Amino acid sequence: MSQYELNQVLLRREGKVGADLDGWLAAGGGEGLLAALHDPAGLIPLIRDAGLRGLGGSGFPTYRKWEFVARQPGPVKYLICNGNEDEPGTFKDRILLEKTPHQVIEGAVIAALACGISHIVFYINPELTGCLSAMRRAVEQWELSELNGVVTALRGAPIEYRVMASSGHYIGGEETAAIESVEGRFPFPRGKPPYPAESGVHGRPTLINNIETLCNLPHIARHGADWYRGLGHGDAAGTKIYCLSGDVLSPGAYELPMGTPLSELIEDYGHGVLMGKELKAVFTGGPSNTILTPKDIDVPLDFDSVAARRSSLGTGAMIVVSEGTGIVKRVAEYVSFFAASSCGQCPPCKTGTYYIAMLLNKIDTGEGTRTDLESLQNLCKILPGSGRCHLVDGAVKVVESSLYHFMNEYTQALR
Repeated sequence: MSQYELNQVLLRREGKVGADLDGWLAAGGGEGLLAALHDPAGLIPLIRDAGLRGLGGSGFPTYRKWEFVARQPGPVKYLICNGNEDEPGTFKDRILLEKTPHQVIEGAVIAALACGISHIVFYINPELTGCLSAMRRAVEQWELSELNGVVTALRGAPIEYRVMASSGHYIGGEETAAIESVEGRFPFPRGKPPYPAESGVHGRPTLINNIETLCNLPHIARHGADWYRGLGHGDAAGTKIYCLSGDVLSPGAYELPMGTPLSELIEDYGHGVLMGKELKAVFTGGPSNTILTPKDIDVPLDFDSVAARRSSLGTGAMIVVSEGTGIVKRVAEYVSFFAASSCGQCPPCKTGTYYIAMLLNKIDTGEGTRTDLESLQNLCKILPGSGRCHLVDGAVKVVESSLYHFMNEYTQALR
């Protein structure tokens, strides 16, 4: 086994880990849950001390979400395990769901114990048919297991499990849109407040956690907060699955210490840029975020370090662009995706993303004028914050970042 495999936590393969409950238990699975069962009240302080943050893109401290839900009264609370993953360049959760479903389940049960949750929903993109099959099979195994019986005895009532396909819409991954889907409606995002922790599924307190976030919980409960913090570089805690794609020789999902330099990810694991070309840019956290350029190739890939470079780690997706590729064309493709993905509930988002995409395509094809470029810049000023969710904000963010770094390409493309 290579040193890289030894350092893995979430993607480590030991026999039949994940595909089968017996294989998961033989590899140490269940030990974290047993530790959690001995001290459910200590789980939130444990996650706080470990420094676990939301790995679906927000980077929000996980323990704070848990605190909000745990303090809500009532016997009925929900956990949505968010596997809607639909953003271009992001493919980490589907690996975890399909290859290690029992890791997902154990993490979800630990979160449920910490917050007093009675219903767990595994919410998965319908295009990920392998993930849906794996999770349904794993839940059937889990419900018949001795461990599940122990959890039921401790709680005094069983946890109810549900594996469901999401709507398949990109916007369905937004927290309140996921709640709408679970309730059987179209995933229109809701206004806030109230927040899901107070009023979510059927008006009950609801926790929404990303799949990668949940998968860390069995290992933290098993090994402790200091162990988890020690996995990262510098002040960053834990590991992160980075989804590397674009113009690299070896694209893929790489689990590395949080804080691994971008240069190491591209050169040591991606084996460099295709055809020996020079690096031009990297879209960080998927296309709804920002762009880094070669001057930032040394940046440690953690939430705070990337934010200090006017960018965002997001989901950990890194889309590499080589010299010779037009930035305007690439941004136009991404914004067209967002325009098509808008649910239409908020007119500024639906029409705004459409017009931004139209202007970008016009400029990219050599038909744009100085007025079109000014219109694009003005839309970026007035649209942020105009929707109930962050779809329009994400579209604007990537356009603004490209204008900041590559204004020369926009002006050169003008008619």
